[in-house]
Amino acid sequence: MNIYLQLIWAYFKISIFGFGGGYAMLSLIRHEIMGPGWITEQMFTDIVAISQMTPGPIGINSATYIGYTATGNTVLGAIIATMAVVLPSFFLVLFTSRFIQRHKDSAIIKGIFAGLRPVVVGLIGSAALLLMNGENFQELWSSITICVVAFILAYFYKLHPILIVTLAAIAGYLIY
Repeated sequence: MNIYLQLIWAYFKISIFGFGGGYAMLSLIRHEIMGPGWITEQMFTDIVAISQMTPGPIGINSATYIGYTATGNTVLGAIIATMAVVLPSFFLVLFTSRFIQRHKDSAIIKGIFAGLRPVVVGLIGSAALLLMNGENFQELWSSITICVVAFILAYFYKLHPILIVTLAAIAGYLIY
């Protein structure tokens, strides 16, 4: 199958089943793009990092980069992958929003969303575990310490995320 059609199919599936946003989609993105061998584990980790640093949703940013890379650095590949991840979700929301708004008090709709919420939390947790790899935790104990301190500062002390990122960057510079 042509690489462009493979990209469309992979990102169509990611778009349709990407409940919970970018981080919840990470395990699905990883499965769909590493299965055909389009990228390596190291590249995936780098894509996640780049997608976090650039403005925009992680799913769209990663689609653009992977589409570009998987097709031999073509802009057409970037455009196709980006459109394949954006358009299905757009039309799904467009066509279902009126129905959901009209039936939001329905026990069936409430039940469906009640079932989806824990799945989203599980997928985000899966993404966190997925990113706990050798590329992100180079010096194990230093990396774990930075991770735990960042969690404590964010969760218990409610420090602003920009401050936590800045402190982690300083710690990384000093440690590594």
